[in-house]
Amino acid sequence: MNATALDSELLILVDEADREIGLMSKADCHRGAGVLHRAFSLLIFNEAGELLLQQRSAAKRLWPLYWSNSCCSHPRSHETIEKAIHRRLYEELGVRCPLQFLFKFRYQAQFDASGAERELCSVYIGTCAEPLRINPHEISDWRWIAPQQLQEQMTGPDSARFTPWFKLEWEQIWRDHRELIAA
Repeated sequence: MNATALDSELLILVDEADREIGLMSKADCHRGAGVLHRAFSLLIFNEAGELLLQQRSAAKRLWPLYWSNSCCSHPRSHETIEKAIHRRLYEELGVRCPLQFLFKFRYQAQFDASGAERELCSVYIGTCAEPLRINPHEISDWRWIAPQQLQEQMTGPDSARFTPWFKLEWEQIWRDHRELIAA
């Protein structure tokens, strides 16, 4: 799908309780201060317990070349979140694996004067042993990192290199779900 088609893709607008209230193009959802819409974030670990980080493509409108969670996106109109997370995992990383829901959080992050994220984001984790087939249109670079090493980077001078949503969700995972990522 080209960038114009992606910008016109309809996203699901939601209220604070995650009830669907309408549809809006991806471009319009991210314009200005943003409009609250449904999203998801996936954190994929390997069998060694390392987390897959991706560096977002230089072609991304918001936070290009920032490091972020393994995969994130939006469900399409009339698509369940369950179907969307598995679709996007395969589109971006070329893998399939079981995913476990952790939590939802709402945030707003301003990138520049013309664009922002305003999302109600569902966070999932999974472990994958399959070899990755990275989509170069979505991902500029990628690496595996131990959770403790990531925590040190997130709380140190390198933290500005990470997307705002990933910093927020990682803080909650580290605080409330560390036993899951240590297993």
